Amino acid sequence: MKIHREGTNILVILFAMLTVICLLAWMFIGQRLIPAIFTGVSAILFLLVLNFFRSPHRNFRGNRDRVVVSSVDGTVVALEKTFESEYLKRDVIQLSVFMSVFNVHANWFPVDGTVELVRHHSGRFMSAYLPKSSTENERSTVVIRAENGQDILVRQVAGAVARRIVTYAEPGEKCSIEDHMGFIKFGSRVDIYLPLDTEIFVKIGDKTVGGITEVGRLAPTK
Repeated sequence: MKIHREGTNILVILFAMLTVICLLAWMFIGQRLIPAIFTGVSAILFLLVLNFFRSPHRNFRGNRDRVVVSSVDGTVVALEKTFESEYLKRDVIQLSVFMSVFNVHANWFPVDGTVELVRHHSGRFMSAYLPKSSTENERSTVVIRAENGQDILVRQVAGAVARRIVTYAEPGEKCSIEDHMGFIKFGSRVDIYLPLDTEIFVKIGDKTVGGITEVGRLAPTK
């Protein structure tokens, strides 16, 4: 299992801390049951964090023509018409996927194209399930010019636990749905803003796999 680079230092530090705690427990606590409990809990905690930072390599095998894939593993929590006021300045379809702490937290580009804009916003750390978290929480905005010429806006949103958003996208670079766009640490959501004529393939409550699940297909340009 490959570990994401964002988790390497965290895992090394956590392993060292837990090892010291467990060794001290075995050395200075006479009752064997308590050190054994410490060791068991430490092992479970480390495995959970290890699972969180796994970084699977994924190959999309479907029809790439105008396809939109999920940027993350998680659950569709919003699918509605809204007005995007930051960049697109028009009515769009907002498709939001929430990641729990048990999901892979790497973020993939949802479309093939070229990165037009990357912008970070400071903000609050409300629960990412709340609709207003998209505009009030700590977040990063990435705008991609899809290969058919349409602009797709993607927003990485921090949550109540997530305190760091990492964005790898750079303006002017070519991007692929098989490439990592960024990473959000410890649970949050990603919003994708699509043209109103996009054909949508998912509904609220559906589970998605980042870089694999087809969530929609852009309409042909006229």
